[in-house]
Amino acid sequence: MIQKTMKKITVLGNFSGRNAGDAAILGNLLKDISAVHPDALFVIPTLNPQFIYRHFGHYNIKPLGLMPWNGAIKIFGLSTFRAMLQTDLVLVTDNILFDRKLLNPLFNYLSTISLIAPACQRRGIPIALYNASLGPITTPLGKQALQRVLDASPLLILRDRQSKELLDKLELTYQDVHINADCAINTTPPPRERMDEIVNREGLFKNPNGTLGFNINAYIDSWSKDNKSFGREQFLQIIGSTLDRLIEELDIDILYTITQVMDTKITNESLKYVKRRDRIQVVSNANYTYQEIAGLLERVDVHVGMRTHSLILASAVLTPILGINSYPKTAGFMQTIDQDKWAIDFDKLTPENLTNLIKRAWKQRHETQAAMAPLVQREQAKALSSVALISNLLGHRVQPERQLTA
Repeated sequence: MIQKTMKKITVLGNFSGRNAGDAAILGNLLKDISAVHPDALFVIPTLNPQFIYRHFGHYNIKPLGLMPWNGAIKIFGLSTFRAMLQTDLVLVTDNILFDRKLLNPLFNYLSTISLIAPACQRRGIPIALYNASLGPITTPLGKQALQRVLDASPLLILRDRQSKELLDKLELTYQDVHINADCAINTTPPPRERMDEIVNREGLFKNPNGTLGFNINAYIDSWSKDNKSFGREQFLQIIGSTLDRLIEELDIDILYTITQVMDTKITNESLKYVKRRDRIQVVSNANYTYQEIAGLLERVDVHVGMRTHSLILASAVLTPILGINSYPKTAGFMQTIDQDKWAIDFDKLTPENLTNLIKRAWKQRHETQAAMAPLVQREQAKALSSVALISNLLGHRVQPERQLTA
């Protein structure tokens, strides 16, 4: 049923334009919800209002700046307070509820959202997690902050079971929980003519033996166990050696695919460790939209990724994937689509292990693609079904101070 009365929906996430995954989350959220609520106004706190207008201006949107002249220090400030307290519904997206650097508003969203959440609860403004992940939560203060958000959240739509398990492990109280999927899984590439134009401009996919997609992460393994760093140079040596071996043994090309602008530096740095630089090309979301990145990933034979959303965008177009688990949400996504056998943790990361795993994935890519298809279609349907769940919240304001259930 089409909602006739205009509703205001605040969408919280990292929407600066630097991350193709975040753009994919926002773009698909706007597309899916607007199809059911065409008159809804989406209020979007952002560091880059012009990016929002340029890429999503065909929707009914209102970007709110998060710069000091807007009375804000990134997420903390007047923009977020107004966005959360002058709305009908707050949607929390992606993976922004964690307690790393909890009191640093330049990095952490949880502390600010938890500060405003009780006021939302008193006013009867529901906060809903929308196809989101939770954690890590490793401190008592972080646990308290997350509980304040949960107290104001009548609906949790999570994109992986690991987030639900975290809630239970921490013995947090919550209300209605659904395990759905990441919005970005519904990304569709641009028309073939546009993709052919990009391929010709970049000189891609000329090797008849195929092309391997590759993506690395500037964080390396800083989110891994006990925050013990793997070591930047050791990591780059492993990546460089692996790429050279794959080029030599499979006689393929490599398409480095940057989905977060901050990864440009480490990507370029890694090329210094590669002997066969002539067989590697680089494309970036600095130049292409998330839909165009997905269109390029559709044409590689296998995609190896550290950024979770590089894996999600590849999956959306049914490209076989292999994950390097640099943080929990990557491992969670691989498990969600039953591809965790094609994943490697940092404690197993060596040139031999990574090369051999990729070679097996390459050999089995056609079988993997066929097996992935129904799993991806399932996740796409789950992501889309979240619209009906939040529509119930838009139909009426929740009663303030609702009783929580375990």
